[in-house]
Amino acid sequence: MADPAPSPAGLLQAALGVIAFSLTFPATAWGLEGFGPWSLVAVRSVLAAVLAGGCLLALRVPPPARRHWPGLAVVGAGVVLGFPLLTTLALQTSTTAHAAVVVGLLPLTTALLSALRVGSRPSRTFWGAALAGAAAVVGFTVQQSGGTLVAADGYLFGALLICAAGYTEGGRLARVMPGWQVIGWALVLCLPLTVPGAALALAYEPVHLGVHSVTGLLWVAAGSQFLGLVLWYRGMAAIGIPKASQLQLAQPLLTLVWSVLLLGERPTAAAPLTAVAVLICITVTQRARG
Repeated sequence: MADPAPSPAGLLQAALGVIAFSLTFPATAWGLEGFGPWSLVAVRSVLAAVLAGGCLLALRVPPPARRHWPGLAVVGAGVVLGFPLLTTLALQTSTTAHAAVVVGLLPLTTALLSALRVGSRPSRTFWGAALAGAAAVVGFTVQQSGGTLVAADGYLFGALLICAAGYTEGGRLARVMPGWQVIGWALVLCLPLTVPGAALALAYEPVHLGVHSVTGLLWVAAGSQFLGLVLWYRGMAAIGIPKASQLQLAQPLLTLVWSVLLLGERPTAAAPLTAVAVLICITVTQRARG
């Protein structure tokens, strides 16, 4: 299946989704100041589902066809439950810079799964630029973390695989239904797990409400879990899964910028050089034709 030609609107929507996602790790770090990892993930999913469900009800959107529910279950397992939980567990002991390795590898993994799942066949130029961009991001983020591997890496690599599957399936579904409905129904589908999960987690994990913890929770629920994914899936439907996924090569660098501004981390001299390399790779992938 050939991917649609890139459109300015699609590129803008995917880019805005990446910006929303780039705030996820710093916001999660803020949320962990007042919530336990299980509470933070479950409550964010419930809040996002309430927001999505309200939109679905207000607009009287009919339920998806039965054939789409298995795909929505994959989206729910990947981007609603799996990725948030695994990365939140990792961020208990990992820095945001180290966790950004996942995001650096995610575009390449998503493009690979897309080729296997929906028949995308990007050109050799596309793959070369994607590999170069992924290598640049991985090299930068590993250098940021001191070049060592930590116990959280198991969570991060698991999150990488399950999120790529959710992105791929969500991008495929966004071609047959609006992107906001894809994530909306996936969030609603997870409510039988997230509601009792939130109640159980809140009963066992202490909660200390503060400006940071509440702000972090609200952002990962409304910004990352709902609005960001709405924009992301609309962008993927417009410009194709492989090309949209390559925009995420910039996400680790954006995350590091937010980490400096919000968490007080210090940048390194490698940041501007990596940024230039990533922007070149993104330009090449956007111009390469499958």
